[in-house]
Amino acid sequence: MNQTDLQRFKTMLEESRQTLLQSAKRTLEESNFDTDDLPDEIDLASSEYNQSMVFRLRDREKFLLKKIDKALARIDDGSFGICERCEEEISVKRLEARPVTTLCIRCKEEQEKKEKSYS
Repeated sequence: MNQTDLQRFKTMLEESRQTLLQSAKRTLEESNFDTDDLPDEIDLASSEYNQSMVFRLRDREKFLLKKIDKALARIDDGSFGICERCEEEISVKRLEARPVTTLCIRCKEEQEKKEKSYS
């Protein structure tokens, strides 16, 4: 992979990372609600459910943030774009679709087939 592509992916990942961090910060700032402001149990339950969903989403984003950090580290150490399993180059199109990926499309398909066979 050439330096132009690497820089493009690094910028893409850094922008995604920044967006996730800003979103998490907004969630923390907006998550303070007073149960006394809610008129009845239904409003309270609805509010708690919504807050639970937001925190579940943030938990998924935290997992994605770790993947982004690992992808940025792979760019720095020169292993970005190389499949962890077969050590072949991952196609640029796959990286554009999922820049945090660590597997080429063939190895990912094999992994998914194995996962389906266990369920």
